[in-house]
Amino acid sequence: MLDNHAPRTVCIEDIEVGMNSSRTKRITDRDIALFAEVSTDHNPVHLDEAYAQATMFQGRIAHGMLTASLISAVIGEDLPGHGTVYLGQSLRFLAPVRPGDDLTATVKVTAIDHARRRVTLETHCAVGNTVVVKGEALVMAPSAKLD
Repeated sequence: MLDNHAPRTVCIEDIEVGMNSSRTKRITDRDIALFAEVSTDHNPVHLDEAYAQATMFQGRIAHGMLTASLISAVIGEDLPGHGTVYLGQSLRFLAPVRPGDDLTATVKVTAIDHARRRVTLETHCAVGNTVVVKGEALVMAPSAKLD
């Protein structure tokens, strides 16, 4: 991780529309290899430079879901944080992420249903100024009163 800030938990009682959080991680060859092992996705566009050079990407790229997994880290570690339950996520993949890229995932609160502890988050990942993934997440936030 490039951002080494401590995890936090924001309970539903304290969440407000507009709150946001980000994390940045450099995507490494090791990350890609480990994700291939865990996911069992050994597509050569991720693992074989010679193969990947002949594709439209002209080189290896990270798995899309590896890229999107950084969104999960922001949600699970920062906003809302520990105790959050993922209920859904939509994703649109817009550009590739390559080994060595610094990837920043950002989530922003767009709606809150206090009665059901539901929080809707705008989500996106970027490499520099290029948005590579965007979507929306629905989560159940922890409660200071119930957990």
